Amino acid sequence: MSEGIFNLPVEDDFLDNYDDKTREQQEEVHQEMQEVREAEQNIINTIDVPLVREKDSHRGYKRPSGLSYFTTALVGAVIGGVIVAAIVPSYLYNRLAPLQLGGNAQQGQQVVINTSENLNVAAAVAQKVTPTVVRISTVTVERDLFFGKRSSEGVGSGVIIDPSGYILTNAHVVGEHPEELTVFFKDGRELDGKVLWKDSLLDLAVVKVEAANLPAAELGDSDGLIVGETAIAIGNPLGMRFERTVTQGIVSGLNRSIMVEEGSVMEDLIQTDAAINPGNSGGPLINGKGQVIGINTIKASAEGLGFAIPINITKPITQKLIQNGEFVPTYMGITPLDSEMLGYYATDIEIQRGIYVYNVKDGTPAADAGLKKGDVITHINGEEVNTLVKFKSILYSSSPGDIIAVKYIKNKTEYTVDIKLAEMPEEYR
Repeated sequence: MSEGIFNLPVEDDFLDNYDDKTREQQEEVHQEMQEVREAEQNIINTIDVPLVREKDSHRGYKRPSGLSYFTTALVGAVIGGVIVAAIVPSYLYNRLAPLQLGGNAQQGQQVVINTSENLNVAAAVAQKVTPTVVRISTVTVERDLFFGKRSSEGVGSGVIIDPSGYILTNAHVVGEHPEELTVFFKDGRELDGKVLWKDSLLDLAVVKVEAANLPAAELGDSDGLIVGETAIAIGNPLGMRFERTVTQGIVSGLNRSIMVEEGSVMEDLIQTDAAINPGNSGGPLINGKGQVIGINTIKASAEGLGFAIPINITKPITQKLIQNGEFVPTYMGITPLDSEMLGYYATDIEIQRGIYVYNVKDGTPAADAGLKKGDVITHINGEEVNTLVKFKSILYSSSPGDIIAVKYIKNKTEYTVDIKLAEMPEEYR
């Protein structure tokens, strides 16, 4: 049981009455103290054994006898008992009586209330989501000119997003052309998995196992996240020994971009201080409602800095994979940068909103529509776009051949143009 404390207000007339009552009680205490002093003197006068017996001056004083010590202690006990009996009841009444007042309460009174004891957020989320978290183990065979074939094993996490066996994870977890891929479930089952789709730039992959009626996680809305809200990570740090470890923290930053290797930047990531370690990759980052808001991907070199891919970027991809069995990405033919990414590629350029067109490739839909380097796209199909995640989510929700309405700013003038999307070439995937 936990306790809560509240301060309750009180009316002024009640305080006035209370002050009058206090003064009366103080006068009563004063009178009782006077009576105690008189009783004390009477008790002392009745004692016929002196505490110290004076002798001849040249011999000094005689050490008090044991009887004297006993008599002194007895006198002190009697006096103390009388004082306590006289003062304490009035003192306690004066201090505690106001707390026993019926429907009113003293100003600043502390009223204790009891609340029922429930599971905390992390425990409730863990119970809901843990059955959907899996361990993914891979074996990759590499061929070496000098040593022949060499196999390497990898391990990571994943989360079930559909009862028919679709699992979302990282591209680096599944690796490059694994010879074996095994998925381990909470109920003890081990099933072979197949990589349906992978994007190394996004660091996302979808694995399929042949199963039915699997527990599937609920997906949240990463666009609605705010800094400071609850973030809970579940995964398999350090391999099988610490399977389905739950760590709790907060969303400590949004739209973060981080360079993972020379020339490669992951953009618009969710930053969290929930512990993410090797093996957590591919596992879910979850909000306080038990909804998946991101896929854990990397940990920065500094402590308390982990990153996850926003779940909204995955939704159009997984929906098409589940519905059509494949995902074909579309593209406009531009190099888009949001305000965060400009800090990596063009530190001399600043934008307050929108997507900056850093480059336009010849012969692409964007070039045919007249977009140029330096233009700033503000809306697509009426939706405002300020981050690359939002930009890509809209494009990935479309199909090759679809026409989108693009609103952009060129030389402080706003324009709108229709662009027919094309299939993204293999070299850009």
